[in-house]
Amino acid sequence: MGSESDMPAMEKAAAELNRRGIANEIRVMSAHRNPDTVAEYAKTAQARGLKVLIAGAGLAAALPGAVAAHTELPVIGVPLTSKTSVAGGLDALLAIAQMPPGVPVACVGVDNARNAAVLAARIIGA
Repeated sequence: MGSESDMPAMEKAAAELNRRGIANEIRVMSAHRNPDTVAEYAKTAQARGLKVLIAGAGLAAALPGAVAAHTELPVIGVPLTSKTSVAGGLDALLAIAQMPPGVPVACVGVDNARNAAVLAARIIGA
């Protein structure tokens, strides 16, 4: 997720994965404030045994796309609302859904990290 303030929304993904017995990890890193950290995390994810990445972000919602640019793993974006969101998170939703060709990011509903976890479980066949 892009910031600590995203934790209440994103921990729903971890809870769903835990309920299904799927190991997961939670990290906070910003595509804007820590771009090198994001790139390194995405580049090494597959070697660490990860199979799907879930990235939650609000406003410009650059995190899912930045992650997808540095990995061949499936990336699921969760658009998040904030007090400065446009139209209830529409800004984040469009930023995640409108990725350029060759950099796919799946997108679930606004603030719906649980659905991201369900989709991740289906992708890995769990």
